[in-house]
Amino acid sequence: MHFIDKEKKIYEMSKDNVPNLTVNDGDTVVMETYDCYTGQMKNENSSAGGSGWDGINPATGPVYVEGLKPNDVLKADIQTITLSDRGVMVNGPGAGVMGSILTERHVKFIDIDSEKELLNFNGIDIPLNPMIGVIGVAPLNTPVNNGTPDNHGGNMDSVKVTEGASLYLPVYHDGALFALGDVHAAMGDGEVSISGVEISAEVTVRLQKADNMKISHPLLSDDDGVYMMVSDESLDTAVDLSVKEMIRFLHPYTDLSLNEITMLMSIVGQTQINQVVDPKKTARFFVPRYVLNHYNIPI
Repeated sequence: MHFIDKEKKIYEMSKDNVPNLTVNDGDTVVMETYDCYTGQMKNENSSAGGSGWDGINPATGPVYVEGLKPNDVLKADIQTITLSDRGVMVNGPGAGVMGSILTERHVKFIDIDSEKELLNFNGIDIPLNPMIGVIGVAPLNTPVNNGTPDNHGGNMDSVKVTEGASLYLPVYHDGALFALGDVHAAMGDGEVSISGVEISAEVTVRLQKADNMKISHPLLSDDDGVYMMVSDESLDTAVDLSVKEMIRFLHPYTDLSLNEITMLMSIVGQTQINQVVDPKKTARFFVPRYVLNHYNIPI
């Protein structure tokens, strides 16, 4: 068991980042995180800080995992997400789907009741769904800021990246250089206001090499099934590619022709949306676990 504190943070994922922690394959790490505003939102007049994405979405890390090499796959088992007791939301002109309509900046602080697993929004009790917005490894070439998702993971903002899930990430550099942050206490698919309930947290994650797996995009597994996550400036492209990449991944495990597995995916698969507000939008394609069980697909 290792611990890395939130001061060991980065604002972009890059092969040039110096590791802040080195662990062995299979080790577990408790990662303390700032909220996406690096704790700068103290009151309704506070500034988010930074210019563009430079001071937004700090990710704790990077963590160097011994033994991981380019073309490997990193498996990150998300064991627990422990929230702090207050979150914050910010929206306004130029932010999110409503950014062209909103005329005033608005900051809202929200208390979290972790014992009851609820938050209260203007009298409405809302269940918590703790999830990790930014999670990934160093990308192949140029650095990618933590506001942008891509093949390496990053700011995918998926409600599925939560306790009990395993996220698989393609590795491009020795040690993978894993980092995570931007935890939300609650968020809906789309993150339409560009803000979930942003909150500081502690995340416990087990990091290990995934055996006998090749992927080009992040893949997530949970009790319900598997999700292929793809990001692109065009949501249409992200949706199409998530379907194609899932079929490419599953096909070798089956005895189906390409035509037949495409038919199967049209019956059982579901196109879903992670977020539509970041520099690249992220779609996911879901396949239920009973299909994986039928073909003995080991994930």
